Amino acid sequence: MLLDIGITTDLSLVPNRVSELASAGFDGVFTAESNRDVFAPLVLAAEHSDLYCYTNIALAFPRSPMLLACTGWDLQNYSQGKMALGLGSQIKPHIEKRYSAVWQRPVTQMREVIESIKAIFECWSEGSELNYQGEFYKFSLMTPIFVPDAMPWKPPPVWLAALGPLMTKLAGEISDGVLIHPFSSRKFLDEVTIPALIEGAKKAGRENKPKLITNSIVCSYRSDEEYEKAIKGAKFNLAFYGSTPAYKVTLDVHGWGDMQPVLNRLTKEGRWDEISSVITDEVLHTLAVVGEPSEVGSQLVERFGDVADRVGLSIPYDAPVDLLAEIVDHVKLTSSKKQKNN
Repeated sequence: MLLDIGITTDLSLVPNRVSELASAGFDGVFTAESNRDVFAPLVLAAEHSDLYCYTNIALAFPRSPMLLACTGWDLQNYSQGKMALGLGSQIKPHIEKRYSAVWQRPVTQMREVIESIKAIFECWSEGSELNYQGEFYKFSLMTPIFVPDAMPWKPPPVWLAALGPLMTKLAGEISDGVLIHPFSSRKFLDEVTIPALIEGAKKAGRENKPKLITNSIVCSYRSDEEYEKAIKGAKFNLAFYGSTPAYKVTLDVHGWGDMQPVLNRLTKEGRWDEISSVITDEVLHTLAVVGEPSEVGSQLVERFGDVADRVGLSIPYDAPVDLLAEIVDHVKLTSSKKQKNN
C-alpha cells in the first residue's frame, strides 16, 4: 500500500515541503484545485524529489481536454514517468458561477473528456489520426508542428474522482484509476464504490477494475495541544464536506442523511463557527482516521490495505513533519506484519 499526502500549492513552499515529505517516507504527493494553480506545484515537486505526483483533483470542465493532455504529457516527461492526471467534475454552482464554464450532463461530459484525452495521447504516442467526435468535444486537427516530442514513458494515466454511483461506474468503464473522496468510509467503499466500479468494468469488458486511490481525513496527535488542533480541524473539514448536497450519499449509507440539510442551512446562514458541533464522535471516527500515530497507522492498513493501491492522507490542520513520519513508519510496520502473517 503506497502512501501519499497533499501538498501546498504555494510555489515558494513546495521545494522544501516535498523534500521533508520524501524524508518522512511518503511515496507520492498530490495537489488539490483550490485558490492557486493545481499543476505548477507538481513541476517543483518533480524537480526536488522522486515522489510520484498527481492532481487530486484538477477540474476538467473549465479546461479544454487538449490543454489537459498537453500539461499531462509535459509533466509525465519532466517527472520521468511518475505522474498521473487526476480529474474531477466539482459541483454545478462552482463550474457555472465561479469558472463560467459548461455544466449540462456531467457524466456524459466527463466521459468525453477522458476519451478525447486518450485519443490525443494515442495520436501523439502512436502517430494515429486524431478524429474524436463527441457531443461536447470534437478534435480532428493535429499537424506535425503541434505534436510534442516523443518521450520514453507512456502517457500519464488518467484517474477520475468519483463519489456518486453514475460517475463511479464511468470510472470503472474508462479510467485508469479512481480517486475516492476523503468524505467516505470503508462501508461506503464496500457497499457503493466497489460494486459500481465492478459493474462499470464489466460493462466495458475490462478484466480488472481501475486502480483504487483512496483518500482519508487523518486526525492524529501526541499531546493535548495536538489533540485539540487535530479534532477541531477534522470536525470542521467533515462538516464542510457534509454540507454539500452531492456528498449526502455517504451520510445516507450510515443513516446520517438528516445531518446534511442541517449543515447546509448553517453554511448558508453564515454560521460557520457552529457547523463542527454537528459532527458527532461517531461520525468523526467513522469518516476520519483518529488516534495517535501508531493507531492511525494500523487503522489505515486495516481499512484500506486489502483494497487500495494508494492511500492519500488529507490532513486539515498543521501537522508536524515528525508526526507524519511516525504515521508512515507505523503504516509500513503494520503492512509488513500483516504480509508475514498472511
